[in-house]
Amino acid sequence: MDLIYTLNIIGTFVFAISGALTASEKKMDAFGSAVIAFITALGGGTLRDLLIGSQPVGWMLDPNYLYTVMAALTFCYLFKKWIVKLTRTMFLFDTIGIGLFAVLGVQKTLSFGLSPAIAIMMGAVSAVFGGVLRDVLSNRVPLIFRREIYATACLAGGGLYYALTFTQLSDSLTIWIAVVVVMAIRVLAVKKGWGLPGIK
Repeated sequence: MDLIYTLNIIGTFVFAISGALTASEKKMDAFGSAVIAFITALGGGTLRDLLIGSQPVGWMLDPNYLYTVMAALTFCYLFKKWIVKLTRTMFLFDTIGIGLFAVLGVQKTLSFGLSPAIAIMMGAVSAVFGGVLRDVLSNRVPLIFRREIYATACLAGGGLYYALTFTQLSDSLTIWIAVVVVMAIRVLAVKKGWGLPGIK
């Protein structure tokens, strides 16, 4: 199995767990949890595909994504107490996920012949808008609208990936470099308390 595809599945699994835990905090039933998990894991990629005209959207062409969301829901219900204790691990996987999805979103958008600026935006959409939809439906202020750096890291990583496509580096190496940069920005932002200023 392709490494990028495997990591994509892992990212989907982790994001689905994030959605399921949010639904659990809001006392939603099993159906509500499934909806929130699905939207969190696949919402960003679905929105990107619709915007760039890629239809059917990605998860409709590969049922493994749906199976992954259902597996994440089952795992979450069986091991919720254990998962909640692994907040640092979940943060790490979430960070890997947004980095990977941001870069793959840029890559896919460029393959449709769209401009680099649009591709970088769609990379960020791929990475963060599942979380936005999750928070809106759960009646929370979305993370990207707070001071904490989140989408900005995705934009930076997407821009770096595009710049690296003009070098002699292999495509897999450019992807990993960009993903690591997104992760580094995200981790440092949380540890150092970095954030964008608000309007006073």
